[in-house]
Amino acid sequence: MKDRQEQIAQVIVTAQQMRDIEERIFAAKMPVVALMEKVAGLIARRIHDIYPFSSQQNNKQKASSSHSLPPSPPPSLPHSLTPSLPPSRLGILTGPGHNGGDALVVARELHFRGYEVLIYCPFSKLKELTSQHLQYNRSLGLPCYDSIEPLQDCDLLIDGLFGFGLERTLTHPIATAINQLNEWNKPIISIDLPSGLHTDTGEVLGTAVRATHTFCLGLWKQGLLQDQALDYVGKAELIDFDIPLADIQAVLGNSPSTKRITKTTALSTLPLPRPPVTHKYKEGHLLLICGSRRYSGGAILTGLGARASGVGMLSIAVPESLKYLMVTQLPEALIIGCPETESGAIAQLQLPAKTDLNSFSAIACGPGLTQDASSILQEVLDSTTPLLLDADGLNILAEMGTLATLQKRQKITVLTPHTGEFKRLFPDIVDANQDRVKATREAAAQSGAVVLLKGARTVIANSQGTVWINPESTPALARGGSGDVLTGLIGGLLAQASSKNISVEEIVATGAWWHSQAAILAAQERTELGVDAHTLTNYLSAVLASTSIEHL
Repeated sequence: MKDRQEQIAQVIVTAQQMRDIEERIFAAKMPVVALMEKVAGLIARRIHDIYPFSSQQNNKQKASSSHSLPPSPPPSLPHSLTPSLPPSRLGILTGPGHNGGDALVVARELHFRGYEVLIYCPFSKLKELTSQHLQYNRSLGLPCYDSIEPLQDCDLLIDGLFGFGLERTLTHPIATAINQLNEWNKPIISIDLPSGLHTDTGEVLGTAVRATHTFCLGLWKQGLLQDQALDYVGKAELIDFDIPLADIQAVLGNSPSTKRITKTTALSTLPLPRPPVTHKYKEGHLLLICGSRRYSGGAILTGLGARASGVGMLSIAVPESLKYLMVTQLPEALIIGCPETESGAIAQLQLPAKTDLNSFSAIACGPGLTQDASSILQEVLDSTTPLLLDADGLNILAEMGTLATLQKRQKITVLTPHTGEFKRLFPDIVDANQDRVKATREAAAQSGAVVLLKGARTVIANSQGTVWINPESTPALARGGSGDVLTGLIGGLLAQASSKNISVEEIVATGAWWHSQAAILAAQERTELGVDAHTLTNYLSAVLASTSIEHL
């Protein structure tokens, strides 16, 4: 069971993929009405869990009987047996399709549990099954309106206007009604995804419901994990209604091309497995090339991120003027002072005797470097060592010509841009702000690199088209230096993984997850404004300490 749950938790689908999966289910003679009843029953129970009767009402219920009563009767009981106390008032927003049908079954079930239910249905033409549910709800005495105003006094709104697959821009009167209910500032639960969002890109189609919760049905929809949707999704959770794995695999293959990073998948490579007998030289040797007289903090933070990764050996190449500062901050690292330019950037690498760039397990280059160190980048690109580029490493690469340069390299390369850097690196690719998944996948395919596009939902893609999305993060990471920490962390993981059978994209995805989880943990303890980049490095080890994995 856990194995199935983990597989389902990773899967992300587009609207067309979900259609294909559902078609297989219905082709196998699963009755649509039975599936709708099952899904709506699960939704109704979750709504009751999140928004039960008020504690005052529950106390009155308990006081009326010497026996312990459940908070509400099961859905199978007739309405006459529901509590006589005033229930919460719910507004149901009903669309013309099966998403509206789901909402109407939810309306019926919550009505039977004792909630007062009002229905908003502005459509004259409904799918047959949806129409039947509406007729039955009317027979139960549930009021139904074609305008939104009567729902203004509801305590909670259930959004079942549109499900997955919406592509047209919403217009009056639906758009007007959605804008109006958003202004009411009431809790809203959206079924599958907030009405008005594009299923694949998360684009707002004119306007969209601003949900408090989103109950995604069956499998995660790609649009819910795109940055532009996050202001509308609220707290998202999956309602698993037991889609057979065989149907998912028949449509997506045994390894879906777009996946959510989960705790289980991240911890499977974190910490990297170590044999009982080992030593520092077997646990990876990372070279960081970073920092300048102007941006010394970038070198420090990158080094602290690398240290937290557990890498066996850490060397840091910086301008000579930063050497003493780096030794005081990272005494366990080998600090390599290099000749510097008049502006305080590294003029040339000056590695220890009998050492060259191919001696290292991995190289991470860029934070605080400045573009005055452009000659350095060609040296690292000519090496055969796995290479991560960030910050000024990316800016110099863009000036050199990203695709032409990387196509010559033919070695493991990881790029970690934010959207501005991405645009400079890949000016001919679709705007990353419009469809981050598509843009990252295209960038990886064209460059041959593993590309990590930073954001509220970080996206990682390899050249074969596999995409990982980090589903959790925090605005606390919107601080200078957070990206430097990530560079060091992933660089350290790459160095350790060089001798292990772990794919580069999995290592990069693990680093992204670890980094965001540290920020989430720090924000919980300190508030979002209290998570500076240096503090973030202190919480990286706390993420591991908070897990109950046997081998930790």
